Amino acid sequence: MSEDEPQAQLAIHSPSPDSPETADQRKPLADRLRPSSLDQYVGQTHLLAPGKPLAQMAQQRQVHSMILWGPPGTGKTTLARLLAQNADASVVALSAVLAGVKEVRQAVAQAEIRGRNGQATVLFVDEVHRFNKAQQDAFLPHVEKGTITFIGATTENPSFEVNPALLSRARVYVLKPLTQADLAQVAERAARYLGRTLEEAASTVLCNHADGDARRLLNVLDIAAQLTEGLIDQAVAELALGDSLRRFDKGGDVFYEQISALHKAVRGSAPDAALYWFCRMLDGGADPRYLGRRMVRMASEDIGNADPRALEMTLAACSTYERLGSPEGELALAQAVLYLASVPKSNAVYQAFNDAMAFVRDTPSYAVPMHIRNAPTNLMKGLGYGDGYRYAHSEDTQEGVYAAGEDYFPQDMEPQQFYQPKAAGLESKIKERLQRLRQLDTGAATKRRDTPER
Repeated sequence: MSEDEPQAQLAIHSPSPDSPETADQRKPLADRLRPSSLDQYVGQTHLLAPGKPLAQMAQQRQVHSMILWGPPGTGKTTLARLLAQNADASVVALSAVLAGVKEVRQAVAQAEIRGRNGQATVLFVDEVHRFNKAQQDAFLPHVEKGTITFIGATTENPSFEVNPALLSRARVYVLKPLTQADLAQVAERAARYLGRTLEEAASTVLCNHADGDARRLLNVLDIAAQLTEGLIDQAVAELALGDSLRRFDKGGDVFYEQISALHKAVRGSAPDAALYWFCRMLDGGADPRYLGRRMVRMASEDIGNADPRALEMTLAACSTYERLGSPEGELALAQAVLYLASVPKSNAVYQAFNDAMAFVRDTPSYAVPMHIRNAPTNLMKGLGYGDGYRYAHSEDTQEGVYAAGEDYFPQDMEPQQFYQPKAAGLESKIKERLQRLRQLDTGAATKRRDTPER
């Protein structure tokens, strides 16, 4: 091979025709390596370590209704099956994606038959958040009677997705992403099962990519094992990864947790943390346009008039991204993130807007005062539209153009003060000026309220 020729790609090793795959070998690696006892289960030590709640329950060989809530690949399905097995209960597994009320009723009928023979039944519902209210209600009475023990698995917040009646009868256990040590243990076990040797550097690459998800780790490791007959080194691991992105729960809890972290880091004037969460979301596959829209919101909500340039810069960054696309345009968004997190903060605009909206919703629709109505026709002028209006540009004061004492609120409504500027950045100057204008108002005769509407 000459130096100009590309290096040969590693070949994928398939079973020979003389040794056809068994049904077990065709299963995903995660299924083939599924633990057969709680002793083999990896992770979730906050629930399964000695003295922890699920460990105590398993020690008593019991199982109660529960919801296992956690990210993908954290062992929810496996844990449910092992807990049921440990309690000598039969398991009926349903997927909320495929099953309906009919399947739930069939499962309950089977549980009633087993119950008459002294056999307990665990009804395991994967992705229970996908069951609608009617489907959840179908097995609720049977949970109450003890016909079945319900275990649901979900990646979504159960307080939003599970009926309150069912939620009150099931204890929620939160499963955490697997640690690097947990994942390394899973990877080593899988490599031995596949008859491969896993280099430490390759294990690190694969575990970093897995991002707490054992199933994701095993899927890539299975690919890596097909690329070599012996050592899985870093080069093989990276080839197996290809251009895949980290786990990113777009539209789910992890997604909103990360955007919340970004927003709070900006609000807290922590530019390095804000940049970290911004990059985490980009790395996970978040749409930069979405991040830009959220940043525009931050510029108004958390900075406002303390630095109006924040909104201008963020809008400019969004426009730059639209022009350049990824990855070039992402730098402009990163610049805006750092600026938003670094400048003075004020939520006075946000509070004023919310207070004004609440006031408007809770009060009558007062008429516009006659003196500030426009009068484009003679008829309207004859009716008094615009009578007594004071043109501010004709009334110079030491604060510039200002009609001191004028009232622009409806006549039947007391004047309100929604905007309370903060002593932050440019808004401190706005605050000082508005205080001086109010002093002028106090010293001026407020004639408008003494003049009845025509």
